[in-house]
Amino acid sequence: MTTGVLLLHGSSGTPDVGRAHILQAAGCEVLAPRWFDERISEIPLESFPVDELASRHDRIVVMGSSRGAEAALLLGTLDLRIDAVIGQAPATHVWPWIEDDVQTSAWTWRGQPLPFVPFDLGWEPDDDPPSYVDGYRQRLRLFPAEAEAAQIPAERFRGELLLLAGGDDKVWPSTEFAEQLAARRGSLVTEVLVSEEAGHRLILPGEQPKNAGQRMARGGSDDADRAFGVRVWPRILRVLEG
Repeated sequence: MTTGVLLLHGSSGTPDVGRAHILQAAGCEVLAPRWFDERISEIPLESFPVDELASRHDRIVVMGSSRGAEAALLLGTLDLRIDAVIGQAPATHVWPWIEDDVQTSAWTWRGQPLPFVPFDLGWEPDDDPPSYVDGYRQRLRLFPAEAEAAQIPAERFRGELLLLAGGDDKVWPSTEFAEQLAARRGSLVTEVLVSEEAGHRLILPGEQPKNAGQRMARGGSDDADRAFGVRVWPRILRVLEG
């Protein structure tokens, strides 16, 4: 039995090449595509190379960070060939893209945009560098009907789900999101690992911190993010090994 891994970066737009090498050293084939070019708007979920991995491997694992975790969870609910999802700083909902004050869904499926939680265009962070965690909480409160429609139906994914979240995440409330996803899955195989000191992005053993993307507060520290990466690495290996 062989495992193919689809590794999805977040909104930095930069593929996780270093992380891909670490996963390859663990014995997996890894595809780490650059999945958007400037705009995270109406990305077809069918465009991710699941077909390519399925043609060569018995098992498929999708591992994503932040917006990549959003995509990974959606793929798990839509593609029965996916055996496991590893979501780092996961999302509970579909979020939009804003351009010239126009909001569009980040994703489409079979040509149809997925429902999303709109951003409150009047909200602004009041710190520097800016943190957005409270903005995401506010959007969910302001738009309850849209939030209900935009929930990622994690309970439809029948495979194994591993969720990794930092309690000091300043981008969005990933620990709350991870716990909500797990609660909706009931008895399905789900594990949530949290570090209260880590931020938005953990650092795996042998990995360098990732600094690409827009300027914002991400929380945590290199030491805390590394310690979390060391702690969760054996669990990641277990999921990869099936």
